[in-house]
Amino acid sequence: MTTLLRIDASARKTRSLTRALGDRFIACWLAVEPAANVVFRDVGTAPPPIVTEDWIAAVFCDADKRTAEQSALLRTSDALIDELARADIIVMATPMYNYGMPAALKAWVDQVVRIGKTFTFDLARGDRPLEPIMDGKTLVMLTSSGEFGFGAGGPNAGSNHLTPHIETVSKYLGVETVRHIGIEYQEFGDDRFAASKAAAEAAVPDLVAALASRKRLRRPETSLD
Repeated sequence: MTTLLRIDASARKTRSLTRALGDRFIACWLAVEPAANVVFRDVGTAPPPIVTEDWIAAVFCDADKRTAEQSALLRTSDALIDELARADIIVMATPMYNYGMPAALKAWVDQVVRIGKTFTFDLARGDRPLEPIMDGKTLVMLTSSGEFGFGAGGPNAGSNHLTPHIETVSKYLGVETVRHIGIEYQEFGDDRFAASKAAAEAAVPDLVAALASRKRLRRPETSLD
């Protein structure tokens, strides 16, 4: 049975393009594998706490020496890491805010990328002392942006601080495979936006089918195609 961790980062509950893509992805996957386990984590409306000096001190304190207060500070981090550890596929639905990731999503990243939990640090490795602990996961990024051309060679490629950032940290989430579907031109609201939205929606069932075939599941028979 596949476990999917769906992370929603949009501050919008309605009119969110990424939430709609996330809904579509989950619906398509459940059409393939009805018994799949889906874990929902909505950081957009319930952001994790940001990292503080006390939180950092608790992280770098040996577990058997932590105070009750320090253990309490790490409770959210422990829960989020447990969700991540159990996931086979991470479905990350996030808009681009000011050319980067929403603050709520960055707070989630900072809570789960944690020494001794998702990576180890050893100077004996030389200039590459960090090594991920988890592996074998697939990350599906479902994004939206107000402008366009954020891909390689595009007019706004140099302003894309969303997907490259997520891809960089994804190895510490145990990710080995990354797939991306994005909607552009949102702020223009013209035919280009409509075409981009339609293309993204059409790409979701195909992506589900491709990922499912790797897991030897049947192709979805769904009206969403």
